[in-house]
Amino acid sequence: MPPPADIVKVAIEWPGANAQLIEMDQKRPLSSIIREVCDGWSLSGSEQFALRYADGPQLYITEQSRGDIKNGTILRLAISPGRAARQLLERIQSHGIDARLEALKELAKLSADPTFAAEFINMEGIGTLARLVESGTHFGEMLAFTLTAFLELMDHGIVSWDLISLSFIKQIAGYVNQPMVDVSILQRSLAILESMVLNSHSLYHRVAQEITVGQLIGHLQVSNQEIQTYAIALINALFLKAPEDRRQEMASTLAQKHLRSIILNHVIRGNRPIKAEMAHQLYVLQVLTFNLLEERMMTKMDPNDQAQRDIIFELRRIAFDGENDPTGTEKRKAMYTKDYKMLGFTNHVNPALDFTQTPPGMLALDNMLYLAKVHQDTYIRIVLENSSREDKHECPFGRCAIELTRMLCEILQVGELPNEGCNDYHPMFFTHDRAWEEFFCVCIQLLNKTWKEMRATAEDFNKVMQVVREQITRALAMKPSSIDQLKNKLRGLNYSEILRLRQSERMSQDDFQSPPIIELRERIQPEILELIKQQRLNRLCEGSCFRKLGNRRRQEKFWFCRLSLNHKVLHYGDLDESPQGEVPFELLSDKIPVSDIKSVVTGKDCPHMKEKSALKQNKEVLELAFSVLYDPDETLNFVAPNKYEYCIWTDGLCALLGREMGSDLTRSDLDTLISMEMKLRLLDLENITIPEAPPPVPKEPSSYNFTYNYS
Repeated sequence: MPPPADIVKVAIEWPGANAQLIEMDQKRPLSSIIREVCDGWSLSGSEQFALRYADGPQLYITEQSRGDIKNGTILRLAISPGRAARQLLERIQSHGIDARLEALKELAKLSADPTFAAEFINMEGIGTLARLVESGTHFGEMLAFTLTAFLELMDHGIVSWDLISLSFIKQIAGYVNQPMVDVSILQRSLAILESMVLNSHSLYHRVAQEITVGQLIGHLQVSNQEIQTYAIALINALFLKAPEDRRQEMASTLAQKHLRSIILNHVIRGNRPIKAEMAHQLYVLQVLTFNLLEERMMTKMDPNDQAQRDIIFELRRIAFDGENDPTGTEKRKAMYTKDYKMLGFTNHVNPALDFTQTPPGMLALDNMLYLAKVHQDTYIRIVLENSSREDKHECPFGRCAIELTRMLCEILQVGELPNEGCNDYHPMFFTHDRAWEEFFCVCIQLLNKTWKEMRATAEDFNKVMQVVREQITRALAMKPSSIDQLKNKLRGLNYSEILRLRQSERMSQDDFQSPPIIELRERIQPEILELIKQQRLNRLCEGSCFRKLGNRRRQEKFWFCRLSLNHKVLHYGDLDESPQGEVPFELLSDKIPVSDIKSVVTGKDCPHMKEKSALKQNKEVLELAFSVLYDPDETLNFVAPNKYEYCIWTDGLCALLGREMGSDLTRSDLDTLISMEMKLRLLDLENITIPEAPPPVPKEPSSYNFTYNYS
């Protein structure tokens, strides 16, 4: 007979004594259980003790967290968090250097525990650590442990960052500005400054006064990628929190300090692979840089502004050599109208009206002027080439440039906040100081080329734009490393290739509507679904690594989960780092019987997502979240590393529970595999050799009424 659901069997350790094996009744008060354990070892003062996990982070167990204890868990009797905090605080303030170092080392480890952190903070512990830093008398390991403990304690969100003193900020900034400082101290100092900027508006201004971008750029030229990552993260934080009028100034400073080329040469093209957090910070920097275009994108052109109208005049002059303008006003006006029509503007009389829609607003005009001045030969060729075509096949440059600018803003999400956890940066945008404009110039040439390949007319404008969008998004997905490589990728994605790819994808997903094909599909589908189910379960048996979400993204903590080979138990456990391959079952200390699983929920229905805010940066996390609900009322919460793993795990768990697999991945796999199987079966039929004589004896009609032409 299985034990009651409220009883968990655990082992409890105490130094120098044999472990106690007890059945913990989860309905009993924790204090009562601790008193019983203390009595077993003849320890008095049970209120001075607490239980902690013996493995992993070794967190304290509270009434709120005791529900996470599983059968077979090893616990440890330890001094209570309040007593531990008091003892450490006393040792930190002692005069003995060795005692103080050991106390700070232990504090750095314990500060990640929220129960201990609350006790230590209530004893004014953060103020004590801040004074130690401000004194400037701590160096090396002692200072590194102090900063680690300070950051861990602040990350719990119990104390406001606004309480931090100016002298503390100056001291931390001093460590960042020093030419030679211990790596661990520099790393923690950068992380503390980033947290200050992100969590306090008033501290942003103070940090911005103490830290210059030039000083941070120096830290990108080191060989340590962790330092590089923290430095870019702080630059991003300063960029993100800067007032709008300061961002353009910051961008100019970054350009003057050659930030782009330093990142390109020392990070992207460095000798080390880009880690996930570095990729995220590069993505954030890319987004923040493109967001500088938002102001121009949302600025309408004023048709009465002469300076803005002069830009349009300049476009006309460069294209048609405006020195030969006629002298008469009426003749000049008529020529201008004709030229503006040849330039492809919708409003021939007053093309300024073409730029009154936002987006793309004035950004489109900026792009056109850049093309006309920097790539003048290309600009003139595009304009004159189309002005000499038959009317019905001319590609309207002005209209195309405006619509293309809008499209590029959508593709690169100009004006959107960075998504938390997204690593989608493009190396080519770090290869040129005017990457956005160069990107536009490549794409406008692509559009003109595709227009010709499609032999398009004005009525085909939207179709051409759809093909161009597909060409650009496919090329970007290949992650070209430079603008030139982008050109090569696009060269291979001509209109014929797009048609071929579309046809191939359509064939792989085509759902033929003839009754025999539908019947064949229905017969094949159960076999394919079973095949997909086995593949999903096999992937669950291999297991996957998941990242734990914390207050600080770069505090990488991982855990691994895999299904037992007999499909009866889910094994999981914490890891110190992301594994390279399969993790043995012996290293996964926790488990859940599949028979105990009640359901699988996703997205906002997950317990760990219900308190998440609806900000854009949490949207992606929400889409990757799922939870396993199991008896009695417990959950195992996941955030998948990507959409593929999310589909694999949610489908696999549904298959495990005998429920329908409904992800987009399964639907896509099902369509693809069924189409492949159908083609193979039809191909076998087409390859049958029909005997010439005698004719075959008629048989009972088949349920398939195929008609084949054999040649």
